[in-house]
Amino acid sequence: MNNKTTRRQFMKKASQAGVLIGLAEGGLVIKGCSTQKEYDCIISNGIVFDGLGDEGKELDVAILGDRIAAVGNNLNKAKAAEVIDAGGLAVAPGFIDPHSHTDYLLMINPKAESKIRQGVTTEIGGNCGLSYFPFSESQFEDNKERIKKEYGFEITWKDISGFFSRLEETGMALNFATHVGHGTVRESIVGFEDRKPDKNELTLMKKAVRDSMDAGAVGLSTGLYYAPGSYAETDEITELCREVAALNGVHASHIRDEGDHVVESVEEVISISEKTGVSLEIAHLKAQYSRNFSKINTVLSRITQAKNEGISILADRYPYHASSTSLGSFFPRWAQEGSTDGFMARLKDKSLDRKIREHVQEIEKKVTSWENVVISSVITEKNKHLEGKNIGQGASESGKSPYDFMRDLLIEEENQVSMINFSMSEENLKKILAHPLVVPGSDGSALAPYGALRKGKPHLRNYGTFTRVLGKFVREDKVLTLPQAIRKMTSVPAGKFGLTGRGQVKEGYFADLVVFDPDSVNDRSDWLNPHQYPVGIEYVIVNGRMVIKEGEHTGTLPGMVLKKGVAGV
Repeated sequence: MNNKTTRRQFMKKASQAGVLIGLAEGGLVIKGCSTQKEYDCIISNGIVFDGLGDEGKELDVAILGDRIAAVGNNLNKAKAAEVIDAGGLAVAPGFIDPHSHTDYLLMINPKAESKIRQGVTTEIGGNCGLSYFPFSESQFEDNKERIKKEYGFEITWKDISGFFSRLEETGMALNFATHVGHGTVRESIVGFEDRKPDKNELTLMKKAVRDSMDAGAVGLSTGLYYAPGSYAETDEITELCREVAALNGVHASHIRDEGDHVVESVEEVISISEKTGVSLEIAHLKAQYSRNFSKINTVLSRITQAKNEGISILADRYPYHASSTSLGSFFPRWAQEGSTDGFMARLKDKSLDRKIREHVQEIEKKVTSWENVVISSVITEKNKHLEGKNIGQGASESGKSPYDFMRDLLIEEENQVSMINFSMSEENLKKILAHPLVVPGSDGSALAPYGALRKGKPHLRNYGTFTRVLGKFVREDKVLTLPQAIRKMTSVPAGKFGLTGRGQVKEGYFADLVVFDPDSVNDRSDWLNPHQYPVGIEYVIVNGRMVIKEGEHTGTLPGMVLKKGVAGV
């Protein structure tokens, strides 16, 4: 019975016949039969970390089908189609990225290169209020045109079921779950207008959230910093979160302000959880700009207090002191109301120039120097030479003021300019990562140093988040112990998002595993050369199948769409 399908059929027939199936030291034994079962793979001699924060133990791990069949000593004596000698290496549950923006990029490159090579076996997408469903007709057409222009890829769906079907049809290297985005829902019903939804519109928004969760979304994400999510008042989010709480989902929030009003913004989302009982995930926790660095102590204390008061609360953070978002976010929200064309028209309107300029001048006071803001990607070939340059350099080369340079660049690129903002404290970063209620999250996408996803000079978090935690913040700076870091990357997010059967090295759990060298694992990217894979990740197994073998991608695509309420979630 060497064929995997035949083995599974045999096990099913044995079970139906009332034959007991058990685990023995030498392998899987079918009681009542004389035939000893063979495993698909055995990882032997590794230091196994269970994902619960326990110290590693030298154990063997056996895989049969998509599950961990046994964890114990001397399993290397059993028969297996493949044996990995993990001597000197760590064996852990596959890492779970609780804050991803890969989404439809998995359809463009299903190998999920920059994530799977970090040991990430599951991503949670649809964050910061942005999901690629549900679309109104106009949203569908706008996104279809934009994505085709940017990537040569054509979207074909409008709702979450169509999105999931396309993912499953394409296949992917890792598992994927998603939120439904509040900003997307709001735009589909209210439009890109700065106003409260009327009673009927709010009812439709609640239904859209409920429908997406019924179809498998794990929760609702909000992007209260970005239009149109920024137009929503607290009461609107509260009403939507009542729907999420009723379905045991998560509210994942990019809070309203991560700088001057970070304390008030954290309080806002905590108050929503207090009123609704919804489970809360605060996205990429930070206190931006030097004048706000001291506020992180207040924020972390408030999160601890909320947990002690019975609120289900967690936060995520990437291990870098620079953030990344759209350059347009420096401009006033009222200027961005409506379509991109409307934003562009306001930037060109001389009667509004002074008002917009004054807003950006206030931003400049916070960033202290435009040399702290780097252009990471543009769309047109004309401006490609600006990628990797800071605003000060770009303005000087163009002979313009920083404001005029940014305004003109946004107009030329139709608002599709990404930036990296060096606005945070390394000391605060260590405090945040060490906090027991904070887990690593990339806030990035699965990219590749080739093809359509090799664009610009993206944030290093896309390639290095999880390996940097293990290399710099565990091995070098000792901010976390290795068991603590692995727990934060595995069982904690699995529990938060209800990913049953994942996040632990345990018999009967899905065989999502990473084998890495704790003495060498680290990120390799730098700001001038970000498209570089990390080092030290030797093997990555997803649902029992090997995706990374001896550091190289096998091309296998065993990932699953993880739908809330369905097996595996």
